[in-house]
Amino acid sequence: MSVTGVDKNPDNLTLTLVADFAAPVARVWRLWSDPRQLERWWGPPAYPATVEEHDLTPGGDVTYYMTGPEDEKYRGWWRVATVDPPASLEFTDGFADEQGVPDAAMPTTTNRVTLTARDGGTRMEMRSAFDSREQMERLMTMGMDEGLREAVGQMDDLLAD
Repeated sequence: MSVTGVDKNPDNLTLTLVADFAAPVARVWRLWSDPRQLERWWGPPAYPATVEEHDLTPGGDVTYYMTGPEDEKYRGWWRVATVDPPASLEFTDGFADEQGVPDAAMPTTTNRVTLTARDGGTRMEMRSAFDSREQMERLMTMGMDEGLREAVGQMDDLLAD
């Protein structure tokens, strides 16, 4: 397992995951930039993702759904803010209804992914920022931290291919 730490900071309203991979930065970047690779790890193992739209440019959208064990579908979206391949990516992540329309009743997170060369491999830091303590608590109750750890834990096998 490459996840080396998960830090929940309710004072700063952030969740930060750090993972180290034995692969070059450009290879780890492809796990984000290639929609077929992204869908192989973005959802936790029991909730695989299917990427429908993947526009990884500033102002672009990524839309996806995760399929649960009972064939239920959970839709989500990203709005891309900045992209600096292969070093960083910033996006807002949220939930969507059955038609893929963003669900304003659900919390969103602002995410920054940074990839840096380290010890012959790559360190990935994912920092999720929340709008309020209530939103952070709601997403933690839904299992965001565990789900993120499980999802990122799948990246090692993909990098070995």
